[in-house]
Amino acid sequence: MKHYFLLLSGLAIITLTACGGDNKDVNAQLEPEQPAQQLYNKAQAAYDREEYVEAARLFDEVERQHPYSQLAVQSQLNAALSAYKNLRYDEAIIGFDRFVELHPGHEQVPYALYMKGLCYYEQISDVKRDQEMTKRALDSFSTVISRFPDSAWAREAQYKRDLTFDHLAGKEMEIGRYYLTRGHVNAAINRFLAVVKNFDTTTHTPEALHRLVESYMTLGLQAQALQVAAVLGYNYPGSEWYERSYSLLNPEQRKALMEDRGWFDKTVDSLLGPQ
Repeated sequence: MKHYFLLLSGLAIITLTACGGDNKDVNAQLEPEQPAQQLYNKAQAAYDREEYVEAARLFDEVERQHPYSQLAVQSQLNAALSAYKNLRYDEAIIGFDRFVELHPGHEQVPYALYMKGLCYYEQISDVKRDQEMTKRALDSFSTVISRFPDSAWAREAQYKRDLTFDHLAGKEMEIGRYYLTRGHVNAAINRFLAVVKNFDTTTHTPEALHRLVESYMTLGLQAQALQVAAVLGYNYPGSEWYERSYSLLNPEQRKALMEDRGWFDKTVDSLLGPQ
């Protein structure tokens, strides 16, 4: 029994020593108390040296030591920005969201929202993979544009939003072409119409119109094919896709296009039917 007690005592001492060591490691990460400006300058210097992990830690320290200072507010944003620079996107998104939540009236809220969108945008995969990040980026940029339309970041968000739309349109085209090559023509038509309806300002619209001509001709729906060809020719007269569509038409259809008797409403909306 005596030996058993000594063994337990020894284990307890070892355990306490180990715990003490862990606490020492944790405390070693905490900066000694310093003036807010001095600590902030150290964090900014680490950021400028591209030591982003250290910068984020020091910016967090500014907030910990001086939670009610103006530098604490800026440090919250800079800590998120440091995480972004270090490609730690999840951590950065949480930081930007926290900044917006705590300071909804701050002048840098548009910037924080834009940077959140950029975190998603830089994780966008190719069009053959899931587009969840693309949709989240689109939502974030749309928020900046709708809430802060006159800000400089709204203009940046609009540019990125257009690129994001183009990416989503590319995804729809990829699926549509897949269906078309495998004979699922109606499914393909739905995808191409989605591009025309939802992403008509993107670079994919002329091809989507051509693929509709191709699909309708495959199904023998010559009137529909001619209508789409008229829209394509009117809106993109010199494009490669119009030339391809024209070559698919039979002589009577080509003659109708050349005579252009105004039989068709040549707006994109005319292809979509009642909304």
